[in-house]
Amino acid sequence: MYTPTIGIEVHAELKTKTKMFCNSKNDPDEKEPNANICPVCMAHPGTLPTINKAAVKHVLRVGAAIGGTIADYTEFDRKNYFYPDLPKGYQISQYKYPLVSGGEIGGVAITRVHLEEDTARSIHQGEYSLVDFNRAGVPLMELVTEPVVHSAEEASRFAKELQLLLRYLGASDANMEKGQLRVEANISIQREDVNTFGTKVEVKNINSFKAVEDAIIYEIKRQSELLDKGEKVIQETRGWDENKGKTFSQRLKEESHDYRYFPDPDLPSLKLSEIPEFSLETLKKEFPELPWEKRERYTKVFGFQEKITEMFVGNPELSGFFEKVIEKFEEDKEKIKLASNYITSDLLSLLRSDLGSRSDLGGVTVSDFSELIIMIHEGVISSRGAKDILAHMFTEGGNPREIAEEKKLLQVSDESAMKEVVTKIIGENPHVVAEYKAGKEASLQYLIGQGMKETKGSANPQILKKLFIEQL
Repeated sequence: MYTPTIGIEVHAELKTKTKMFCNSKNDPDEKEPNANICPVCMAHPGTLPTINKAAVKHVLRVGAAIGGTIADYTEFDRKNYFYPDLPKGYQISQYKYPLVSGGEIGGVAITRVHLEEDTARSIHQGEYSLVDFNRAGVPLMELVTEPVVHSAEEASRFAKELQLLLRYLGASDANMEKGQLRVEANISIQREDVNTFGTKVEVKNINSFKAVEDAIIYEIKRQSELLDKGEKVIQETRGWDENKGKTFSQRLKEESHDYRYFPDPDLPSLKLSEIPEFSLETLKKEFPELPWEKRERYTKVFGFQEKITEMFVGNPELSGFFEKVIEKFEEDKEKIKLASNYITSDLLSLLRSDLGSRSDLGGVTVSDFSELIIMIHEGVISSRGAKDILAHMFTEGGNPREIAEEKKLLQVSDESAMKEVVTKIIGENPHVVAEYKAGKEASLQYLIGQGMKETKGSANPQILKKLFIEQL
């Protein structure tokens, strides 16, 4: 049997107006190739880079949030290697003096967090390749964990938690499909009776959380089979082929000395303790509620189950809407639970549907949604009616009470008006009535259902139940 040991490296493109070392626009959605470039990010002779202060602050805020140590002294280094998408022939990065050391995310210990520039993007088209330099020089945060992860699931869970943190802090949109968050896994396996690590293999090109798990599971299996056959695992860099569901060899793994790091002579070193806005106290003052803090609050205050809590924690827009809605309920637990249920089921379902292709909450306002919940709670409308009203609010907007009146969805609670319906249903279903009188409780629900059908959902089911029991 083998024990896997996994270290994670994550690259995240940061949200800044301009690139890391120049004034070119940082726009991840730009479709026209080579639109956001300048002599600096194209490495023209005689140009000089300048440090993007906002990018430095983003990384320091991440460091403060995870409990890392903010560097007093830091500098930028040149990481030398050749690739067509690297115009300088080197990448400006950090080596010996990262911005952040240590910390923890989701129980996973962090080694370091540093700042560098992104490369350009190579576009391979059959027999030739094109290079789009829009991404060249975009601020890139690199976070490296300790080798303390031991399963694919744990690795994926860590990456999701980091994505949440980056979004909560506004440091990055961290969209994996757009390449704004890129995960690399360093995987080794060892026999359970051996204390030394096995040979490390790095897997790159992982662009989804599912792929993180699949790539690690595949690589553990591949390495295990090699060792079982008495063969050696080669230290190398491998890619992940999503279509084939397997890793493939790219190149032998480089060591740090292969990059010939040295301090960039064009950039000043930084004494962060001399910059007041970079102090730990100042950074923390600007923090929003962090994902793990919200998770704990939702569990303690609202008593939500893990699945519901995670829905809210994973969707800040949804949780913000929920909290504005419940402000009007004065800690009424029943209304709060109703609001939570309708937001995490019906409203979320509408958001995920094709109705209007909306990314926001459609035409649903806080005040209208609050009124809808009150109407459900007071029995003014049925749950079926509430779903129809909410769908109308989402696509077209409108007040729930007015919609209910227009669509005749207000529940009838007048007993005298419903007695005739109850009498009719009992007369039409003598066999079901006999079963109920013989002790079959489910027969009562059938009769209530027929009553709701007869009234087209307008009857109050609780009053229907009361009237059926009285007559039977």
